[in-house]
Amino acid sequence: MHIDLSSRTAVVTGSSQGIGLAIATGLARAGARTVLTGRGEERLRQAAGSLIEAVPAADVATVTCDLTTEEGAGLLGGAVPDADILVNNLGIFGPTEALDITDDQWREYFETNVLSAVRLIRAYLPGMKERGWGRVLNIASDSALVVPVEMIHYGTSKTALLAVSRGFAKDASGAGVTVNSVIAGPTHTPGVEDFVYDLVGKDSPWDEAQREFMRLHRPQSLLGRLIEPEEIANLVVYLSSAQASATTGAAVRVDGGYVDSIVP
Repeated sequence: MHIDLSSRTAVVTGSSQGIGLAIATGLARAGARTVLTGRGEERLRQAAGSLIEAVPAADVATVTCDLTTEEGAGLLGGAVPDADILVNNLGIFGPTEALDITDDQWREYFETNVLSAVRLIRAYLPGMKERGWGRVLNIASDSALVVPVEMIHYGTSKTALLAVSRGFAKDASGAGVTVNSVIAGPTHTPGVEDFVYDLVGKDSPWDEAQREFMRLHRPQSLLGRLIEPEEIANLVVYLSSAQASATTGAAVRVDGGYVDSIVP
């Protein structure tokens, strides 16, 4: 399958590292002009350098902004008025005892994991509909369906993101624009490494630690290991392509077999 995105502009949020950077790199490799976003200017500069090293011919731009705020979304919209592909990857996670999650934490998770995506969909979807082509991908999580007891606030925010995706897909019905969510399983990123070591201890080599984490905390996984960011990027690149024109309003899984089934 040959995927050509050479005429497209892709905005990827939370793309200074990890899953977001892997997605941006995959889209650039397919020819898209790629916009990286994040709050740290230096980290974005390094991410852009890493992407260009991987894809020397890449057309890459960076926008430093805090997308958890209206001001940050406005800053991005001013710098990049139109996008053909929007990947809402920005998100936070972390373990907290269920009854210890404060109102402020609930608000923070909703602002970051849900409302940041809604703002950008509102900004870019009208232009996509007017042009008759567009792709919106919201990066969700298996935690949306199998809510971990140590991360109820995170799981709830990702469940909301599934509803956001389905609802906006209906709004874009018949316009040549697809809106989907990607249910990503436990994935190997620097932040997740810290999370894993917090739960299983720091005495074991990484390969042993991740497998112990999966055995104890994610036993449903059929992979028995963490997913690599590039594996998620591969699915996102496909869903961003012309070949995926009939897939919309869907929650597409790249979860390592973690979720047994999806109940509407």
